[in-house]
Amino acid sequence: MLSKLEIKRQIFHLIAGILIIALIYFDILNVFITGILLAVCIFISLIGKIYKIPLLYRLVRQVDRPGDFKKLPGKGGILFLTGVFLVLLLFEKDIALASIAILAVGDSLGPLIGQYGSVKHPINKKKYLEGVVGGGFLAFLAAMLFVAPLEAGLAAVFAMIVEGIDIKLGVDPIDDNITMPLVAGAVMWIIRII
Repeated sequence: MLSKLEIKRQIFHLIAGILIIALIYFDILNVFITGILLAVCIFISLIGKIYKIPLLYRLVRQVDRPGDFKKLPGKGGILFLTGVFLVLLLFEKDIALASIAILAVGDSLGPLIGQYGSVKHPINKKKYLEGVVGGGFLAFLAAMLFVAPLEAGLAAVFAMIVEGIDIKLGVDPIDDNITMPLVAGAVMWIIRII
């Protein structure tokens, strides 16, 4: 079972993702503004290591993992925004929206569903197959709001496979907030080329 903190984190992840999707869809948020927002978040996080900014401190404390909070407050949000920024930079708007939907829905609802699972993930023993399949299916449905079913389905499948693998750059794993939307976007882009 997930801890209360992890459940809060997943719900926050989902709500933040839906909000970002809406802001991008209605052209309020674009790659330039996302880049500025990301830079501001990194700056505030670094300041937050030294000074407790009252409201932000309490919010981040509620949804950050303790280890992340000490190293880089708001790390999850910063990595999520990094993934959003990269797909907005690299792909067409509809692919970027579908990629973010896959990240927001699959990565947040997968663990919530998986906590009730019984079949261990063959690659990652910390996860359950029910969570991967359930999260992937819901991610597919969310992505279909923006792209064709084939693109949404294959992108969701590959993104959820990547979510279960610890991809490393040197000794450090690359966060799935970055790998999932990039893989999803690349899959859709390749499908369109073919």
